Amino acid sequence: RDVNDKIALEIIQKAFPDRPVVGIDSVDIIWGLGSFHCLSQQEPAV
Repeated sequence: RDVNDKIALEIIQKAFPDRPVVGIDSVDIIWGLGSFHCLSQQEPAV
């Protein structure tokens, strides 16, 4: 959504040329007062 997203993805892709780089729209996560840190903290043992 931001004009700089494409530029950022290109920079990351240059840093990791052998890996796929995928942009993720995180607007809904951020509006829910969370972020990727909140999504990846604890995972219960099932």
